[in-house]
Amino acid sequence: MPIHSKQLDELSINTIRFLSADGVQKANSGHPGMPMACAPIVFVLYSKYMKHNPINPKWLNRDRFILSAGHGSMLLYSILHLSGYDLSLDELKNFRQWGSKTPGHPEFGLTAGVETSTGPLGQGIANAVGMAMAQAFLSANFNQNDIKILDHYIYGICSDGDLMEGISHEAASLAGHLKLNKIIFFYDNNGISIDGKTSLSYSEDVQKRFEAYNWNVLHVNNVNNVDEIESAIQSAQKSLDKPTLIITNTHIGYGSPNKQDTSEAHGSPLGEEEVKLAKKNLGWNYEETFFVPQEVKELFKQVKVKGEKQEAEWQKLFEDYKKKYPEKAKQLIDWINGKLGGEWKSKLPVFEDDGKKLATRAASGKVIDAIAPAIPNLIGGSADLTPSNNTRTKIYEDYSASNYGGRYIRYGVREHAMGSLMNGMALYGGVIPYGGTFFVFSDYMRPTIRLASISGIKPIYIFTHDSIGVGEDGPTHQPIEHLAALRCIPKLIVIRPAEANETAYAWKAALEHKEGPVALILARQGVPTLDQKKYPSAEGLLKGAYVLYESSEKPELILMASGSEVDLSLKAAKELEKDGLKVRVVSFPSWELFEKQSAEYKESVLPASVLARVSVEAGVAQGWQKYTGQFGANISIEKYGASGPEKILMAKYGFTVENICATAKKIISSLVY
Repeated sequence: MPIHSKQLDELSINTIRFLSADGVQKANSGHPGMPMACAPIVFVLYSKYMKHNPINPKWLNRDRFILSAGHGSMLLYSILHLSGYDLSLDELKNFRQWGSKTPGHPEFGLTAGVETSTGPLGQGIANAVGMAMAQAFLSANFNQNDIKILDHYIYGICSDGDLMEGISHEAASLAGHLKLNKIIFFYDNNGISIDGKTSLSYSEDVQKRFEAYNWNVLHVNNVNNVDEIESAIQSAQKSLDKPTLIITNTHIGYGSPNKQDTSEAHGSPLGEEEVKLAKKNLGWNYEETFFVPQEVKELFKQVKVKGEKQEAEWQKLFEDYKKKYPEKAKQLIDWINGKLGGEWKSKLPVFEDDGKKLATRAASGKVIDAIAPAIPNLIGGSADLTPSNNTRTKIYEDYSASNYGGRYIRYGVREHAMGSLMNGMALYGGVIPYGGTFFVFSDYMRPTIRLASISGIKPIYIFTHDSIGVGEDGPTHQPIEHLAALRCIPKLIVIRPAEANETAYAWKAALEHKEGPVALILARQGVPTLDQKKYPSAEGLLKGAYVLYESSEKPELILMASGSEVDLSLKAAKELEKDGLKVRVVSFPSWELFEKQSAEYKESVLPASVLARVSVEAGVAQGWQKYTGQFGANISIEKYGASGPEKILMAKYGFTVENICATAKKIISSLVY
């Protein structure tokens, strides 16, 4: 165990403070105030309480640390460097610079020891709740009475800004409801925001709020009192049925004679002279910047050794586990490594054309029913729209405080938190999370979708009620601009299947996708199932677009569509053929998958020689011009929807065979003359 003393602890804390202040000052950019205030918290956690091994940042049974207040990133980088993670002093000196491992806000996958990308406030605390949910699920599946293979905490620091954001309310409410006692968060209660004192806009009783959420609430009156911090952690660890919030009184920019407790310390460098004054004020007697005293180095060498020993002891425990529970051990390893096996693929249903219409949301539910038994770590839920989203299978039990092994999550009406919780689960690993809501409410989830894309993690979104086909619910519930909005998010795969068999392959694409999230866009209204003997295999969906129908290998017109509009395009093509036109219909469920294909394949689907092209999609046309070209046309919706029966709305908005035919003929006519 590392040997601590009051003097050495204080020296170590000041080392963290001034590595942070020096990093911000050298970059001439950043947030020095929060790191200088919260240095004692991370020092106590990393050097005394957290189980972590800097040599192996991915050790499964490590404690996690989430800096929800991601603007204070130099705090995290400083403690990671001192603890021995792969983060050199030169990287600290390169803070916020091109190519560094120390960006302005922590980024998952870039810096060893960073558990999640934070910065957009509120996301970190919600990610932590998702991680705790995944931990509880895996623990319920794999921990045994004699061997607890997963037994750790999820620590973090959140700020006033985190707790102002609505997502923190959503996530904290669910965490308390689920009694996730492995969460221990420090609340950096400094009373300062960018605008000035938080009292300008924030006066609630945080303790009462979190107690109402069923959290255990503790206090640290003086963050610089290490004993107080330790006592709070020890008390929090004893909580058996509640997450813990430790309200910690801090001083932003602690030690700065002129800027402590002011908004000036929040988001701007202190200034070289003020840094010198702060060092003098706190008894820091080293002139060199980025200086780490030898005593501090020695202390953290011991911390590193302790971490290696902790993991070695756990590895020995896991060896015993593998001997006693070999099947469980293999399954856990497979889950963590993302191995799904092959059985689920054989379970993918093939839908027959029985003359009845089937909504793609209903087909998706049937697919989940079929594959869920073969993918036991596929866990999902809905934001209080289970019957509408078709997200719950027959075999699922509800995930709850009394059944963490349940596979169905009742997220409640918390779309934003649902997205972030799914991110936390995906980041934790070992589970495949999916979540459903109406497509129009993807707007509520957009920040979390973007973060999933930035992080390269793999939640699956089920967005149903995908167009004006929603009908009577009216324009507030009818997505118009949403397909375009999602398609412009880099690394997000958007798939809008045309019918049931394409929906099955959409799930296959989602489960096999290697990096980044996937959004399945599904219709409420019924659509015909395409006979797989009469039409090309729906497996073509895996390539993003494919030729579904053509009257000639040398078409003079291409109709391209996604979702329910594919059936409409097929009907229009057959009408156009009666007038002697040679028509090709392209089912185009995913632009992103199509763009991954070779130039030769793209040319085979959309030959450059065919200039007459019409896209048909019940949303804004933005982006379709890339595929329809300068001579093509787009049948789209450029205004909001309306309340009324689906068939009437489709007709009023131009989604009819007659309008497609008229548009196509007009295009061909203009090209001829």
